[in-house]
Amino acid sequence: MSRSIEREIQVQASPEVVYEVISSPEHLQEWWPEEAELVAEPGATGSVTFRRPEGDIIQPVTVVEADPPRRFAFRWSYAGEPAAAEDNSLLVTFDLIPAGGGTLLRFAETGYDVANKSDEELADHTSGWDYFLPRISPYAAKLAQRP
Repeated sequence: MSRSIEREIQVQASPEVVYEVISSPEHLQEWWPEEAELVAEPGATGSVTFRRPEGDIIQPVTVVEADPPRRFAFRWSYAGEPAAAEDNSLLVTFDLIPAGGGTLLRFAETGYDVANKSDEELADHTSGWDYFLPRISPYAAKLAQRP
């Protein structure tokens, strides 16, 4: 059995709005990292930064897929590691499916086995995503209300 994190969230906003929320730095920073630098184009590299009292955590990011408004995927690795590749990083995918006047957002983070990530890292990411992912829906719904 492969270790991964998978979640589904119903969002009361169109796939176009949800795609903005999960792929553009200004919106990512509203629900996930304190800082994001990336361009939603396959092959583009950037980073996400989490500010912590003990020091910033900067995670390198490589965009794998950008298919608005259907799918956005990126790989990320830890600071100081080689550039994110299939054998050393985690793959995060967001699939957006029109549903019920809004969007069904399917999230997955995979690659824990291939990248030799520990059970502790999996547990840390699971609790992190369980905190951050629910923040997407109210933020996207608020954006959907804009004139």
